Amino acid sequence: MSLPKAIRDVVAVFERLPGIGPKSATRLAFYLLNVPDIFCEEFSDAIGVLKKNIKICKKCFSVADTDLCKVCADKSRNEREICVVDKAIDMLAIERMGVFKGVYHVLGGVINPLEHVGPEDIKIFELLERVRNLETLDKIEVLIATSLTMEGEATALYIKNRIEKLGIKDGVVKISRIGSGLPVGADLEYADEATLSRAMNGRKNM
Repeated sequence: MSLPKAIRDVVAVFERLPGIGPKSATRLAFYLLNVPDIFCEEFSDAIGVLKKNIKICKKCFSVADTDLCKVCADKSRNEREICVVDKAIDMLAIERMGVFKGVYHVLGGVINPLEHVGPEDIKIFELLERVRNLETLDKIEVLIATSLTMEGEATALYIKNRIEKLGIKDGVVKISRIGSGLPVGADLEYADEATLSRAMNGRKNM
């Protein structure tokens, strides 16, 4: 049976979303077909303004409503502790725990030569500048919480090496890596809070 073109078009769009296969896409399309028109209008409007209304934080490169995200705008956060993550959604996962009181730096990806993503394509040099600007403070910690994939580990090692080459006085910058609790190959966004909490508490020097 061939579906009407309008339904096929919606299915094709849903299939482009991560984790959505043909069956799930078809179910979603038929769900939208059977809900009240007002829901579809609200759904369409919300998506339409998503990219227009969301800004990138000028300091940490997370998502925000204004020039600074809520974490960067919070004066009570410890700016001497910088948690480095792949994506903004990883930052949200850590924030849900409520135990980390530092600030964040969102790379916007990881180094991946196979996908032609190099250090210059993500926010590594901006991170180095942040660290350099903090060197007058005592005891800075850069907690590298990139995902425990091959690319995430390679990115963490690259960041560690670049920070060490900044020539900042010994003992000022502590470089640590997210600890045990997450299996190798895991993405932070899928980890539960207890697992993330163990990983944060078990962080180690690099």
